[in-house]
This record gives sequence, C-alpha cells and structure tokens, in this order.
Amino acid sequence: MDIAALITWVITALGGFYMLGTWLSRGGAKAGNSRLPVPVLFGHFALAAVGLVVWIIYVITDKDVVAWTAFGLLVPVALLGFTMLARWIPVHRARSAAAAAAAAAGQQSEPAERYFPVPVVVGHGLFAVVTVVLVLLTALGIGGS
Repeated sequence: MDIAALITWVITALGGFYMLGTWLSRGGAKAGNSRLPVPVLFGHFALAAVGLVVWIIYVITDKDVVAWTAFGLLVPVALLGFTMLARWIPVHRARSAAAAAAAAAGQQSEPAERYFPVPVVVGHGLFAVVTVVLVLLTALGIGGS
C-alpha cells in the first residue's frame, strides 16, 4: 500500500505542477486578478513537496513515525487545496462576457487560474484524496507495507 500511495502522490504532484505552470505562464499573481493567494498556493506546493520527500523516506525506512509525519503534512496540504478549489470554482463559472468586454478595452480580465483544465483539476483532487486515504491506512498499519 505504501508504493500505491507513492504512485498516487506522484501523479497528484504532476497535476499540481501542470496547474502551477499554467498559473505562472498566464501571469499568476503578477496579473493582479488572481483569486488564489500566493501564500496559499505556494504553501500548498511546498508542504506537498516536503510531504512527498518524507513519504519516500518512509518507503525506504518503514518507520511508523515517518508515515505519521507524512500524514500530518497532508492535513494542511488538503486544507489549502480545498481553499484553492473553493476560490477557483467561481472563476471557472464566470462567463466569458466579462472577458470579451475587457479584451475590447485592452485589459486582461480573467485570472490565470481560469485556464486550468477541468479534467486536471478533478484528477488532481481525486488522486489527492486517494493519496490521503492510502497514507492514513498505511500509517494505521492496514494493508501491510
């Protein structure tokens, strides 16, 4: 189960890297209209990356305290992820009429996160949930390692 968690964590990270790259390439915080606060976005990224490193250490060492540390890191990662999802949904639902009006005025009205592909957002979230469950089950000693 620990290897399954590692695989789902890596897949989740790939989706996250893709969205971070999209956000940065579309202006991110520089555009001034992002609904994703920079500390939340980069906090989510940093904690998830540290957690993945801790999980790799767990896979190598098989120490329970390391598994629980990785799970402890996933809790704020998940909370920050839900925060960003809640802030992304209204952006995704926004109509393109405002974008057309802003384009006519020569302004960029859409936040960078508007360009996140829905399948990537959904996949990232689903793999994240599966990762949290697998890490918790492994830390509890369910399913063997």
